[in-house]
Amino acid sequence: MTAPMTSLAPAPAQLCERTARISKLSGVVFVTFLALGFASCVWLLASGKVEFLPPKLTRQAALEGDITHKIAKQLSQATLPEQAADLERGASWLVLHDTGPRVRSGCPGWLFLTDEMRINRHALANADTKAGVVRDIQQRLAKRGIKLLVAVVPDKSRIAHAQLCDLRRPAILQDRAVAWIEDLKKVGVAAVDLTPNLQPLGADAFLRTDTHWSETGAAAAAKAVATQVQSMGISATPHKDFEVKVQDPARRPGDLVRLAGLEWLPVTLQPAPETVAATQISEKVAEAQNGGDNLDDLFGDDNLPNVALIGTSFSRNSNFAGFLQQAMGAPIGNFAKDGGEFSGGANGYFNNPAFKQTPPKLIIWEIPERDLQTPYSEVIDWGK
Repeated sequence: MTAPMTSLAPAPAQLCERTARISKLSGVVFVTFLALGFASCVWLLASGKVEFLPPKLTRQAALEGDITHKIAKQLSQATLPEQAADLERGASWLVLHDTGPRVRSGCPGWLFLTDEMRINRHALANADTKAGVVRDIQQRLAKRGIKLLVAVVPDKSRIAHAQLCDLRRPAILQDRAVAWIEDLKKVGVAAVDLTPNLQPLGADAFLRTDTHWSETGAAAAAKAVATQVQSMGISATPHKDFEVKVQDPARRPGDLVRLAGLEWLPVTLQPAPETVAATQISEKVAEAQNGGDNLDDLFGDDNLPNVALIGTSFSRNSNFAGFLQQAMGAPIGNFAKDGGEFSGGANGYFNNPAFKQTPPKLIIWEIPERDLQTPYSEVIDWGK
């Protein structure tokens, strides 16, 4: 009887000497890179610069991974991981025109922040919580004779929607700002939606490579806020006249280029830069006679602004505070905070001696639309 034929597995391919050497070299390079990355992270941990737990730990932050995310973000700022990330971002942009997870490319030359188009988990509950916080603050301020005006800044992707091209803004976000503002008004909080004032400007209301508004948009927003303040029966003091000077056009670096990790590249290799003729707004020098400041009040409370501005980097960009002072005819105290999101600026101000010792008559609270439905993580502390 003939023995049954059995299939033989093909013999494994033999690596050539050159391939074997390259494989060994690749392994050595990879292990070395991991070792250096581990060492840089250990050094960062040993330096005490990593915050393992936030000052105020919340159950939601622990359950949703906010703590580990924050630790990972801090470790990524070690020297080697940061440089490796820069190289990866630069290569991705140059080869694939990719701007990374935090920034999205719209029409040619236009960049948008991913956070604006993100659907947040527990979005409605988060928005309700923040509306409740605003209501609580409004009531506490009212007991001190201080009025509150909330100004909501619409998303760049909402106003400059014609520049999205292939990007898609979720339809569920369409009524996000309107609904939140209506909820505030129902409980007696004065609020203004800046969308109707910026919408007619379209793309001119925002900068191409930055998440913030342009000076055109900032000026329109300032006029809308000043009109709302006037309708509340509040007169900003002390009255001042302002002069405006337009500076020579200059390149304005966009924060979205930085968030995309591309600011280290030569300017010619970065997304197309934009040129802005910045405006300088300053108080006119008071005359020594007939209309000058009263010397008795020059260093007293009578010469201090009775309006304070809190909020985010929107209040610190494109001369918004300057345009607001010009529109109201009086200086304001600007206590906005870069990266403050929903409550960072409020926290800083309510713990500031300026608020405790010389409280204003009105607080204008600027809030970006994209922060309305994010988790309420930085609880406002009024201090002692």
